[in-house]
Amino acid sequence: MAPWFANFSCSPFSPPDTPCTVGPLPWYAVNASNAEDVRKTVKFTTTHNIRLVIRSTGHDYLGKSTGAGAVSIWTHHLKDIDFLHYHSPRYTGPAMRIGAGVQGMEAMADAHCHGIVLVTGNCPTVGITGGYTQGGGHGQLVSRFGLAADQVLEWEVLTASGKVLVASPSRNSDLYWALCGGGGSTYAIVLSMTVKVYPELRTTAATLSFTSAGVSGDTFWSVIREFITGILPLIDAGGVAVWLATETLFTVTPVTIPGGDMNQLEGGLRSTIDMLKHYNMTYNYDIREFPSFWASYQEMNPPSNITEFQLGGRLMPRSTIENNTTALINSLQKIIQYGAIVSGISLNVSRILPPDNAVNPAWRDTGIHITLGTPFDYTNRDIDIANQKLMTNTLVPLLEALSPNGGAYLNEADWNQADWQWNFYGRNYQKLEKIKDKYDPHQIFYGLTAVGSERWVEQMDGRLCRSK
Repeated sequence: MAPWFANFSCSPFSPPDTPCTVGPLPWYAVNASNAEDVRKTVKFTTTHNIRLVIRSTGHDYLGKSTGAGAVSIWTHHLKDIDFLHYHSPRYTGPAMRIGAGVQGMEAMADAHCHGIVLVTGNCPTVGITGGYTQGGGHGQLVSRFGLAADQVLEWEVLTASGKVLVASPSRNSDLYWALCGGGGSTYAIVLSMTVKVYPELRTTAATLSFTSAGVSGDTFWSVIREFITGILPLIDAGGVAVWLATETLFTVTPVTIPGGDMNQLEGGLRSTIDMLKHYNMTYNYDIREFPSFWASYQEMNPPSNITEFQLGGRLMPRSTIENNTTALINSLQKIIQYGAIVSGISLNVSRILPPDNAVNPAWRDTGIHITLGTPFDYTNRDIDIANQKLMTNTLVPLLEALSPNGGAYLNEADWNQADWQWNFYGRNYQKLEKIKDKYDPHQIFYGLTAVGSERWVEQMDGRLCRSK
């Protein structure tokens, strides 16, 4: 999941005679099956001054789930799921309590059996209580219900001092606020979370793909432009579009309207389809209506390989899409000409009034979350270094220039992102630092680009030292 940080340790792509060394990976992992396992591990690493890593699935692009010489708390087997009727001053209704090791596919399958849905990611293997929800969390239901962090009713955590706490709007409310969007691996170790759920709903979804074969580059990009702008009414109606662009291919996999019907989705795509027909372009188009979101999710989401690229990204404001479209398209073209790919998730996470939480405020104006990828070479570190520098110094700045007061999604971004405190957390950063210091005064929890991480410097051998 994070090949850059593994640094070819025991790589299956290396020559057979290459030594297999642990290198920058954790030396030990604790299979945490309950809160007591977690507490004992924190006490041990604190007593012996050993680096601690929190890991559920390892679904992390920024290296937070690995660390040289560390002990890894592996929460993957905390799989309990409970269904309950939740009562609080702010919310009364159905809810799910989800253990720290539960993955999206598991939570959705169980929820569907009870006739409900919950907000999860596009990738089914994501551990949803970890950095996904703690960092914001998007997916195909977010235009309908809000980000994953907006769904949380309470957290059950173990603090650096070994205490098990419940954090909610009425209990340890500052910690609750921070965990809902302020990033993972830094305030406390999450054992479980309780989230809102919603009745299953009829869902319409479509996939679309076309290439540049037989047309000019200008024509190809004019159709992409039409899709990006023409899809906005669907997004405002609760839809989400997942798309990818290369120099010769554009794919949508999928565009989804939970609760929508066939006529609504066809209408939203009509201008793009009409352009494809007008230019006599070959395309593949599949649109279907499903009795449930779960059925749509299973059928319309192709398997995704998530290990092949070094990432960068930007939360593009709605105003840029509407008022500076030409500059946006030109920037995407330039990025692709450098050999990168562009992935987008068109969404609107503020259709309903969002709660007060630590989600990067830039999310609330976002029209597209754009992710950039440069190839990762499993046998040539020099190429990887060059591609990483390209991402940091050239590609991401092309998008930053179009969103000077915007930000980036802290879960899918360049780990070398300049001014990451602002770009990942916005105006919330100073408040988050104070909460971090309150619950983790001795800085036990560390993750690259997590709140408070600038207080540490990682040495060549991977050891962490206090910054001067």
